[in-house]
Amino acid sequence: MKNIDRLFVLKSLMQHHHLKNYLEIGVFNGHIFFRIKSNFKIAVDPDFIFGGGRKATKLLLNPYNIYNQYFEKTSDDFFEQDGQRLFRDKKIELALIDGMHECDYVIRDVEHTLDHAAPNAVIVLHDCNPQSAQAACSFKEWNYPGTWNGDVWKAILYFRSQRKDLTCFVLDADQGLGIIVKQPTATLLPYDKEQINQFTYEDLALNRAEWLGLQPPSYFYDFFKIGA
Repeated sequence: MKNIDRLFVLKSLMQHHHLKNYLEIGVFNGHIFFRIKSNFKIAVDPDFIFGGGRKATKLLLNPYNIYNQYFEKTSDDFFEQDGQRLFRDKKIELALIDGMHECDYVIRDVEHTLDHAAPNAVIVLHDCNPQSAQAACSFKEWNYPGTWNGDVWKAILYFRSQRKDLTCFVLDADQGLGIIVKQPTATLLPYDKEQINQFTYEDLALNRAEWLGLQPPSYFYDFFKIGA
């Protein structure tokens, strides 16, 4: 079975479920964005780490990059200023949310994306399963070498507790890949936002599987009915 990461998940959903209209929040150097093949591609980041030269090179490697639209601003500003116009006629079918790794930012990004999403849309979140308290700290606290996942996991717990109209789980792959789709869930976890804010990494470590709806990578194939 192929190693599952966020790029593989995105490409597989495009291929097998024909999801094309693509939004990426938190593009950074374009490592994922430039590899996506779609004629409707939206990149949002307040500080792109690439210029015209990299754009030109990536256009040669992937001709679909001619369709790229770049918005160098915060995601909040993007949705307020550009969302209605961009998504009036083309709803979001596939999104990668990998921006600011703090719970409130992630919740807003997901909810804004859902406002403009097609009924069959899939939202993918990165960094949902931190493996240490250091990786799960706040941005202000982060001064450690290595990966920073932040508390994206709290956003997963929020949606699994508060949104019965959504199905939300995390694949145990690529630092935790959150999956959100517009499908009702049978059960909700019993936590409100105030409780979630108070939880610590130690609480997550004790309740990881339940809180995240943690699934093995193979579950991706089963849930989306894709042959491995």
